[in-house]
Amino acid sequence: MIHDIFMPALSSTMTEGKIVSWVKSPGDKVAKGETVVVVESDKADMDVESFYDGYLATILVEAGQEAPVGEAIALIAETQEEIAQAQQKAPSGSQKSPDPTPPQKEEVTASTASASTATATITAPASSNGKSNRIVASPRAKKLAKQLGIALNTVEGSGPYGRIVAEDIEKAAGKTPTPSAVTTPPTPTPTVTPPTPPTPTPVTAGETVPLNTLQKAVVQNMVATLQVPTFHVGYTITTDELDKLYKQLKPKGVTMTALLAKAVAVTLQKHPLVNANYSDQGICYPQSINIAIAVAMPDGGLITPVLQNADTVDIYSLSRTWKDLVDRARSKQLQPEEYNSGTFTLSNLGMFGVDRFDAILPPGQGSILAIGASSPQVVATSDGLLGVKRQMAVNITCDHRVIYGSHAAAFLQELANLLESDVHSLTM
Repeated sequence: MIHDIFMPALSSTMTEGKIVSWVKSPGDKVAKGETVVVVESDKADMDVESFYDGYLATILVEAGQEAPVGEAIALIAETQEEIAQAQQKAPSGSQKSPDPTPPQKEEVTASTASASTATATITAPASSNGKSNRIVASPRAKKLAKQLGIALNTVEGSGPYGRIVAEDIEKAAGKTPTPSAVTTPPTPTPTVTPPTPPTPTPVTAGETVPLNTLQKAVVQNMVATLQVPTFHVGYTITTDELDKLYKQLKPKGVTMTALLAKAVAVTLQKHPLVNANYSDQGICYPQSINIAIAVAMPDGGLITPVLQNADTVDIYSLSRTWKDLVDRARSKQLQPEEYNSGTFTLSNLGMFGVDRFDAILPPGQGSILAIGASSPQVVATSDGLLGVKRQMAVNITCDHRVIYGSHAAAFLQELANLLESDVHSLTM
């Protein structure tokens, strides 16, 4: 039997992927769970593993080329005798015009570890006639269906390629779907040495440079936000106490990014609406506070590594985690949960001397906070005299379907009070 390897959907926003490299060559033996190809998704490079034993018969999409999600990128033959048959099948465009009785298509998983530690199962689309005898459901959906007595064959899946997810089971049971809990994934054991961060390609005047995969993803996300009614609220925060604390903690490995993320997360505990997001069913309140932070990539685009449960993790662990996330983000080694699970985003351009700016709201979130530089300012003191204090301007962008101006203002006021008067509590 001949099986297809499909371009997997490695993230919810991915519509096409780029082949980084083929780990196997045509004719090589392939074991079930073994990495066959490395695919560049919109945010990371991921290993794609085979779900069958056999031989890599032919490659349909070469390294450096792109393919839409769900399109066949290679063929696997179960026996050596079938290799020639698969190679003859490839040029005829069989993946576009399958036989009346096409073979069952393959499932692939994406991970950076062995098959036993794969992070997500990507199910291939059904055959071209739209029929399939297989029911594909997430583990949580299967467990929930068993608990509620729901037959999976009676549920219509809303996930990728009709995959049944927990929300579908809840809907079938007449319950209001609830947001899934975001869990901190285990740190995977790398099977390969992380690549060196790419160096931007020099360009010449008048040249048109195609967008890379990450830049295309950013474009899609930014266009999607145009449909969201947003507003901005600015606030000036005195940072003298924050700066003093940072000088004390910097030798211990604490970063300013971690301090700001921790301060925002602690403030969000008191303002859960600012951590919420809009859905067609209503306002979704996440079960955790996960702070995403925008990071520019050397070869263009940006990524938002996530400090999960930032309100409960201590500042020292948060700083170590942030350094690890940034290093792996720039070498494109992040897992999807490490960049797409944010509930609130920070964008900091203060290191460039920018005093204030507006940030664009990320899809699926209710707020993003733009942070400017901290600099000395002449201010009036409480006793009517003039003095010099360090201040920074922050500007929050909010989804007006969820958050109103008074909510944003109260959040910023609480954040300012924490940074100006109680910043040392962040180390406790």
